[in-house]
Amino acid sequence: MKILLQGLALLLILAVSGVARAQAPAYGSDVTLDMAKKIMAAAEAEAKKNNWTVVIAIVDTHGLLIMQQRMDNTQTAGGRIAIAKARTAAMFKRPSKAIEDAIAGGRVALLGLPGATPIEGGLPLMQDGKIIGAIGVSGMTSPQDAQVAKAGVDSVGK
Repeated sequence: MKILLQGLALLLILAVSGVARAQAPAYGSDVTLDMAKKIMAAAEAEAKKNNWTVVIAIVDTHGLLIMQQRMDNTQTAGGRIAIAKARTAAMFKRPSKAIEDAIAGGRVALLGLPGATPIEGGLPLMQDGKIIGAIGVSGMTSPQDAQVAKAGVDSVGK
């Protein structure tokens, strides 16, 4: 009974918060290792171009790590944060910033979402209109992390 009530509470939070699943795209096939390597290279190039030290993580649609890379002199906490941002984007089917913005807008109940890291820098990876995984970046400011992640996202299908 307790699990049922917790599940209903989570559904209510999602519905009320605007983070409801209805508007989110479907999942597609998982990002492959070869694709992840290209995405990683594009994200790393963006970070290097700006002299930013970051950790870049790429996960599949389930939030499981495909690959991760930590640039020299990046804060050690960045590894876990990058994975958490990527998992948030994959499992909630939206940029991690969407949850951050909802909380900033007063929807503090979202802080209780299991597995959500409401910090900008996690983006879904899309192919043919479907989510194939996600990328998360940590190490600089959140907007800079997002810029590096976007470079990876923009490389999909190229």
